[in-house]
Amino acid sequence: MLSLFHLRFWLPYFPALFSGLLLTLCFPEPGVHYLAFVALCPLIISLEPMTVRQSFLAGFAAGFVHFTTLIYWIVPTLSTFGGLHILLSVCALSLLCLYLSLYPAFFACALKKLAPSPAIMPLAGAGIWTGLEFVRTHLFTGFPWGVLGYSQYADRFLVQMADVTGVLGISFVLVLCNTLISTVWIQITAGSSHTGRHLFLRIYLCVSYTFFILAAAYVYGILRIPRVTQQMAAAPKPVFAIVQGNIRQDQKWSQTFRRATIEKYGNMSLEAARLKPDLIIWPETALPFYYGHDLDLSNQVDQYVRKAKTHFLMGSPAVDTSGDPVRYFNRVFMLNQLSVPVGTYDKTHLVPFGEYVPFQDLLFFLEKLTEQAGNFSRGETGFVPLAFKDHKTGVLICFEILFPSISRQFVKNGADILTTITNDAWFGRTSAPAQHFSIAVLRAVENRRSVVRAANTGISGFIDPTGQVLGATQLFTDAVDVRSLPALTFFSFYTRHGDLLAFACLIAMGMGFVVKEKDYIKRRFLP
Repeated sequence: MLSLFHLRFWLPYFPALFSGLLLTLCFPEPGVHYLAFVALCPLIISLEPMTVRQSFLAGFAAGFVHFTTLIYWIVPTLSTFGGLHILLSVCALSLLCLYLSLYPAFFACALKKLAPSPAIMPLAGAGIWTGLEFVRTHLFTGFPWGVLGYSQYADRFLVQMADVTGVLGISFVLVLCNTLISTVWIQITAGSSHTGRHLFLRIYLCVSYTFFILAAAYVYGILRIPRVTQQMAAAPKPVFAIVQGNIRQDQKWSQTFRRATIEKYGNMSLEAARLKPDLIIWPETALPFYYGHDLDLSNQVDQYVRKAKTHFLMGSPAVDTSGDPVRYFNRVFMLNQLSVPVGTYDKTHLVPFGEYVPFQDLLFFLEKLTEQAGNFSRGETGFVPLAFKDHKTGVLICFEILFPSISRQFVKNGADILTTITNDAWFGRTSAPAQHFSIAVLRAVENRRSVVRAANTGISGFIDPTGQVLGATQLFTDAVDVRSLPALTFFSFYTRHGDLLAFACLIAMGMGFVVKEKDYIKRRFLP
């Protein structure tokens, strides 16, 4: 009897669990991106007979399955490099996923609570989901990993709309299609009370505007690519070299391997210098010491820079001993041909517990993942592009590529190229490096800037302003790649104005709840 009771309790939530799995399949890897157009359908259809509370639980179940299968790589990252016991690593993943699952839970709950007319159900669903993704991008420092729009990075035509709406606009279109399919299914299977002329009008209206929006997105992409390609052909094309040193994470901070690391990066850079690049790029914290502070090792680096006779962009931890307490930064240096630092950028958006410990007085027992680099402080250099030759590049360090506002600020401040440097050795051979790389594609399209990505163990590569991946390295290989990329200077609509669509969705969602509450008060208290 008890088993039968449990089965009857869980049975209504099986479609939600299935939606969670479908959502994960949309992302790399395996990256079956077209599933994103239908992944939410089982969840949305299952909400029809549910109460508001049950809808919340269904959305939560879908979210928990999705996020635990999407960011599972947190467990090996914490256990292998963070030194946490496997059970504590699983607990950390579970706590993060419990938080992230609240967003699809609120989506399902809000959709049920508002109960919009079938004619506007697709717009309501898309607006609620997009507004919540915007909140997730910014709330509590933000964690936008897994924003639905990123799943379409390989759909070259659909992603072009990002230069107007940002990645959240792509999420809007995807959820619009999911909600349309679900609404049509519910209306057709609802029974005789929904048949006839009213059924036809409901379906016709929501199908019409959904098809129009989807078609407009693809037509825009088809027309926009040739236009941007024409601008790329006329633009100057600086030459970039990326150096993927493939330094093992368990050796990276060992004093024994410091000189060997410098020699490896230096020799690979001299190989790249034969093709006369304008800028040679090393990954995040490629230098396993404090550049400029440890003079002996710094001089060794400078010798390679002077031999290469070109600009270098390289990541290094940095220390400021002028104040009390001593402060540490995750820094990138721009060096000219004479190995003179001509600019620096300190990482602004730090990774909690990876680069700093939030609420350190209370959580003093927690340690960072980053060994021997100190408890990093938030950078104060601002989003000022770093100059080389006749160009300027905005530099996004690792996690910062997730936040569209950082790229926008760099471009608005004059960057004609975007560079992202990272150390994804933490992730091993999981799907995380591919997921991380795919995010850079949307930053390129949003701002119509070429993106150069240098990663310690991969994936390094080049992305042009239309989002086309021009080259990508394999994981855990030594690699040097040299390519020219167009440097565009115009501002896209998204660069100028940001997430207007997301703001509109939040406002519409708020107004919807206000109207719903007024209707409830009228029915409850007025004769």
